[in-house]
Amino acid sequence: MSKVEESIEVEVPVRTAYDQWTQFESFPQFMDGVERIEQRTDRTMHWVTKVGGVTKEFEAEITEQIPDERVAWTTLDGEVKQAGVVTFHRLSDMKTKVMLQLDYEPEGIKENVGDKLGVVKRQITGDLKRFKEFIEDRGRETGAWRGAV
Repeated sequence: MSKVEESIEVEVPVRTAYDQWTQFESFPQFMDGVERIEQRTDRTMHWVTKVGGVTKEFEAEITEQIPDERVAWTTLDGEVKQAGVVTFHRLSDMKTKVMLQLDYEPEGIKENVGDKLGVVKRQITGDLKRFKEFIEDRGRETGAWRGAV
């Protein structure tokens, strides 16, 4: 298993950052390589990704969700094996630290080489920067789900 930890500070309240992150179907707007996410239930979603010309599909389950604090997930089946958590830390009324921790299993030579070269870490760093731009430019979330899992 490989691990990545990255964080970014966003200039929005913790509730706004959290609420936007729960809008999984909006991820393709700021995550490179995410083609589509279909929310199937409050806890499950189907992902379609395309990285390096390779399309992969998998099912993921929310294992823990606490409003304004954290969202944790794991893959159930499909072509990707990963688990992670995103936590939200109030720094001030208008500033939040978003921290992403990801454990993943690279498969095959290409993914293992990419892992050693830090490709996933750079991808996550870029995705968090794009999330920051996305939420700060809007100034508000596109929706919210306030339930707990």
